[in-house]
Amino acid sequence: MEKKKFIDVMDTSFRDGFQSVFGARVLLEDFIPALQAAVHVGITHFEFGGGARFQAPLFYLNENPFDMMDKFREIVGPDAVTQTLSRGINTVALDSAPREVIELHAKMFKKHGTTVIRNFDALNDVQNLIYSGQMIHKHGLKHEVVVTMMDLPPGCKGAHDVAFYEKILRGILDADIPYDSVCFKDASGTSSPQKVYETIKMARKLLPAGTHIRLHTHETAGVSVACYLAALEAGADGIDLAAAPVSGGTSQPDILVMLHALKGKPYDLGLDIEKVREYEDVFKDALKDYFFPPEATQVSPEIPFSPMPGGALTANTQMMRDFKVFDKFPQAIREMREVVERGGFATSVTPVSQFYFQQAFNNTIKGKWDTIADGYGKMVLGYFGKTPVAPDPEIVKICSEKLGLPVTTDNPVDIAERDPKKSIKHWKEILEKENIPTTEENIFIAVSGQEKGVAFLQGKGKVMARKVSKEPKAEAPAAKTETKPASTFGAPTSLSDMGSINLAKPAVYKISVDNQTYFAEVEQLG
Repeated sequence: MEKKKFIDVMDTSFRDGFQSVFGARVLLEDFIPALQAAVHVGITHFEFGGGARFQAPLFYLNENPFDMMDKFREIVGPDAVTQTLSRGINTVALDSAPREVIELHAKMFKKHGTTVIRNFDALNDVQNLIYSGQMIHKHGLKHEVVVTMMDLPPGCKGAHDVAFYEKILRGILDADIPYDSVCFKDASGTSSPQKVYETIKMARKLLPAGTHIRLHTHETAGVSVACYLAALEAGADGIDLAAAPVSGGTSQPDILVMLHALKGKPYDLGLDIEKVREYEDVFKDALKDYFFPPEATQVSPEIPFSPMPGGALTANTQMMRDFKVFDKFPQAIREMREVVERGGFATSVTPVSQFYFQQAFNNTIKGKWDTIADGYGKMVLGYFGKTPVAPDPEIVKICSEKLGLPVTTDNPVDIAERDPKKSIKHWKEILEKENIPTTEENIFIAVSGQEKGVAFLQGKGKVMARKVSKEPKAEAPAAKTETKPASTFGAPTSLSDMGSINLAKPAVYKISVDNQTYFAEVEQLG
């Protein structure tokens, strides 16, 4: 019998799954039963924090993310691998941080149960990975260094091919950044399977023998399983998967789906398919009262034209629902193509994906390039590092004029160091003024969450998880109202269909089919 290669699976359900489906708004007490079930079936590698799962608990759940991490570690036990996501010199925020904050991030995450920090830079600017990687290593964590991936919209070129990724990987090696594993991270899920295969092959040849190589992708564009199969055939050692109901769509492919896809293949995920099914049943029941945005459960053939990452898509659609402007979403997605191309092809992953979307939204609402989103403009002008290719000179000029800032080539960490409002001293003084204990945890919450972080520490946090039981019920439509037939359970068939939906008064229904419960948000269409 042929010996199968063991492939390490990280269960992303409790970080990227939550972020991709719910904008990270899931309460700790609600997901504990699912986490316990995951442990029971033998899952030992979890993504449990970082990324949006640090700020979202503060902003939307009135939860301390460090307390959540401590409880998570208590449940999974001392031997499980717990992993977080860091945005290089941004850590878990959306802006560059000074060196003292970058170090505090590593120190606090080690203290609160983290085994591995996956560390990326959305611009693939290697200088942004050097100090952050050094601090992760200094504080006794394993450092998973990242090359961020996506496919460019059709007709675009200049970056994001195998040669480009080889250049970035060589830069990481030449910079002597300490690392324990290497991840190729595609937040938009748009990379083609062949490019994935060639990229992993390249990395396997370039990296020292025995280096652990992983691929991370999303199902958003419908090619995630094909990409994982290509990565494994090229020599990858690990992949990221999620469990229903936070798998597929904008999230990672489902564990059960991948187990099925690997039947007859020489790879072993170390998981029992029947036990995983039991785990998913518990998970579905645990989140049965949560509102599932229809767009979070779908594959969209339009995503490669944006590209819009799964983790940012639902965060933005949730925001647009809150402000009653969701009808503008399809046009904003169409505008992203130009925003990405003219902005220098930084990878569409947080925070750049937010910059892209904010600018695309501005172009949709206020006219093309009339209003420059602060983050997008600063990226184009060099304040977050060097973009893969030079931005369009016309856009650079517009951004400089609109924001009143010059182009810069300074190290973004040095720029952050010069801003007193980003310092630990500044936020410590604010905590002292508010009579809030100046623990290192509180300081990091304040510096990364800023005013909203301080508000949380003051006890002013609000719970804004979207649950079906708390959704307003719309009045029944008039008897003879003409309606456009909706797709299954009221969800639009594609992102473009969403333009006709009025979300001012959603009607939410509970539907039971063969003892399976579904929640549907049904809109009156005109």
